[in-house]
Amino acid sequence: MIKKNHAVRLVLIFTLIMGVTSLVIMLSNTLAARQTYYITVDPNTIKLIQLDSPKDGDPIAIVDTTLGEYRFVLYPEQSPNAVENFTSLARSGYYNNTYVFHSEDGVYSAAGAPNKDGSANDNSHELVKRELHQDLWPFKGAVMAMNTTLDKTFKEKLLGGGTYYNGSRFMVLNTVEFNDEFKKELKEVSESQQLADAFIKMGGVPNFSQQMTVIGQVYSGLDVVEKLASLETQDQGSYKFPVDDIMINSVTISTYSEADEKAVTTAKTSTAVTTTVTTTAAETATK
Repeated sequence: MIKKNHAVRLVLIFTLIMGVTSLVIMLSNTLAARQTYYITVDPNTIKLIQLDSPKDGDPIAIVDTTLGEYRFVLYPEQSPNAVENFTSLARSGYYNNTYVFHSEDGVYSAAGAPNKDGSANDNSHELVKRELHQDLWPFKGAVMAMNTTLDKTFKEKLLGGGTYYNGSRFMVLNTVEFNDEFKKELKEVSESQQLADAFIKMGGVPNFSQQMTVIGQVYSGLDVVEKLASLETQDQGSYKFPVDDIMINSVTISTYSEADEKAVTTAKTSTAVTTTVTTTAAETATK
């Protein structure tokens, strides 16, 4: 009888140990799974690089659309795989004559699809692992690779987690409305006063924070970004398609040069002045 009770005690102890071990393993797996969803952000070491002006030699993309041109600096150091995917597609001419297929009530636009419905022709460039970085945020002018799919193992389906992928299509952010109440709430919930102040100053979409891969930041042509986000649309399923076809004519990958940028700005100003003078002359002639 004593031996039997001793054996039962050993079984119970073993069961308890196994239960605790299983719980530890389960919690460890859950934490590991969550790490594929989120990143750890240290408010004390954040560098808001999107607030910095481009420097000579920085990689840039020049996007020509039917509504005008915008330019953005690329971040290959922070988002290497997504930037490589984007630049290789741009250099191949993939984005030539692709569609702006979504415009979200002044908040953002989505573009880069070869088909009007926003779909890609194949998945060869649509499975790039999402890259999140504490120095990149969804400010106004941020260019973000759109998420394409979420891959979950059987364990991740049970415990949570998974791996997000992004692809060829991208979003360009304008901004949500920052009223006084929203600004107050943002400051209260943000662990970084610097980050909250940056959103309030620049605008953007705070709800997108650390949700998608940021590949760049627009530094020229924000007026075009605003137009693209505010198109007349028709709501069809997942996307709000522009009523009129708005196209990306081309995407050119280059390097930033302050001298070249000044020359471009001067040329645009000269063209605008010439157009104004011509219009005024025409109006005078008809009187």
